[in-house]
This record gives sequence, C-alpha cells and structure tokens, in this order.
Amino acid sequence: MDWATTSTILCQLQDFNHRPAWAFFHAHMRRPIVSFACRMGLGRADADDVAQETMLAFATRYRGGAYDRSKGRLRKWLYGIALRQIRNAHRRLSRREEQFSEQIRAELELTDDRSLSAWEQEWERALLHACLERVRHEVEPLTFQAFARVVRDERPPMEVAGELGVPVKTIYNAKHRVLKRVRELRDLEP
Repeated sequence: MDWATTSTILCQLQDFNHRPAWAFFHAHMRRPIVSFACRMGLGRADADDVAQETMLAFATRYRGGAYDRSKGRLRKWLYGIALRQIRNAHRRLSRREEQFSEQIRAELELTDDRSLSAWEQEWERALLHACLERVRHEVEPLTFQAFARVVRDERPPMEVAGELGVPVKTIYNAKHRVLKRVRELRDLEP
C-alpha cells in the first residue's frame, strides 16, 4: 500500500476485511506506541504487549463507531487508548511484584500534559522515520547516502563530497531534495 493520508486510511478501515489498510495502520501506529510505552517505564516485552492491546482496543472501539473525527485527531484518540493500556500494564506488574518502585508510581501519576508531550515526541519520531524510509526508496542511493552523512551523521559537506567523489554542490542538492520531500510527506501525515 502506498503512502496515504489519515482520512484515506480511516475510510479504508471502515471495511474490516481490508487487510492492506489494517496492515498499513498497524505498521505505522505500532512504532510510536511501543516507544511511548517504553518511555513510560515498561520493558520492551511489556511495551510490545501494550501495543498489541492498544491496537486491539482501537479496532474494537473503531468497529463500534467510537471514533468521531470532529472531536479530534486520530493520534490523540490513539494516545488515550495507549495511555490506558500502559496504566493497566503497570497495575498488572505491580500486583506481580512485591515492591512497586517509586519511579513506576510516579509514571502512573504523570499529568496528562507530560504524558501527552511524551506521546507527541514519539509520534513525531515515528513519523519522521516513516518519511525518511519512504524517501530512501524514492531517491538514488547516492543522494540518500549524502543526505544521511551530512544530516544524520553531522559531517561537513566538503568532507562527504570528497568521500563520495562528487562536487560539494551535489551534496547540498541532495540534502535539499531529501528534506523537501520529507516535508511534503510530513504534511500528509498518515
């Protein structure tokens, strides 16, 4: 399935047998949920469980018509579901462990503003990753390699140009081209 807007995906998710839409949704939404759960104090295995439970709760509630787009963005609704699942996981863990650490207790009592901020950061990180992956497949390998070395690795353009055997202008053009395409994809926000 190609890159799609949230509206397109939600429309396709109306058909519960539309496997490509559900697979796309799962692939793009799971990453920020797992990262958010880890950031909220869960281990990777528990965070994976939370992601699965969140996706299941989403599907059940979406199927029941609980999501109303006029009341807010999908990511905020998904945040609420994920936060509930994280809190439930912490409660289950606390029952299994005799000592309930102060850190976990504090994370359970995080204000909505702090947890929402953490969610937004993880969402943006996952969205950037998805955009970069898409662009990596759209541009020539040399273009993406030049971009990655200059932006991600924070290397001087002149040095990268020498390593790749291209004019420094080619490096600047590669950076500009990739960033422009990332911004375009970011504006579509799946």
